[in-house]
Amino acid sequence: MIRCMLTAATGMEAQQLYMDTISNNLSNVNTTGFKRSRIEFQDLMYQTLREPGVRNFEGSMAPAGIETGLGVRPAGTQRVFQQGNFVGTENQLDWAIEGEGFFQIEMPDGSTAYTRDGAFKPSSDGSIVTSSGFYVYPQMTIPENSTDLAVSKDGKVTVVLPGETESTEIGQIELVRFINPSGLRSLGGNLFAESDASGAPVVSLPTEEGTGTILAGYTESSNVQIVDEMVNMISAQRAFEIISKAIQVGEDMMQVANNLKR
Repeated sequence: MIRCMLTAATGMEAQQLYMDTISNNLSNVNTTGFKRSRIEFQDLMYQTLREPGVRNFEGSMAPAGIETGLGVRPAGTQRVFQQGNFVGTENQLDWAIEGEGFFQIEMPDGSTAYTRDGAFKPSSDGSIVTSSGFYVYPQMTIPENSTDLAVSKDGKVTVVLPGETESTEIGQIELVRFINPSGLRSLGGNLFAESDASGAPVVSLPTEEGTGTILAGYTESSNVQIVDEMVNMISAQRAFEIISKAIQVGEDMMQVANNLKR
């Protein structure tokens, strides 16, 4: 009976973590470029009371063994990099990626982070930066008094300089992709970092190597589906309730055993 309570406790902890994941998804339903997470579980080790195939005293073979499971544990939380919907903004510094690529962001310590959030802005010196002020890599600077900023699908950034009528290219967007994007390490602020699980970044131009194309004037919305998350939340709640019932029944059985009299 003690074992059943300990086993049920692992289930309650697992469902609590499931609810934490759902809550984070729902909290970021309006976060630009956010990718939902899903949690995966594995059963714990088993206490084997009898091995399958053991022969009894009569020489016949037992077709099944006797094993008692000891509960569940989280195996991992996986990012689901499904494409989100595109939202038109009419802002030429809002860039969405139609494909699997990531923008490169230069961090203050010199490292490179990666993001799907293409809601960029000009800094005081005209550099293109994120909402947190981090530079887009390769760095691009919008010349003062230039007009008609445009971004092509293959990532060429052009403007019309003062006194000119023809467009001038001021930069080229580069995208990266990963063999296993779910292995990226989350940094917060819509940023990811490379890890051993993700593999090394493969840098290429938009429209090449499967990175996707650039859609200027659009942002990518979160891929969280509220209805799906609500269904998952109800499922987690019901599972938590029934598992807690197992602990209650185990406690009742212990109480009966403690009250036995000779």
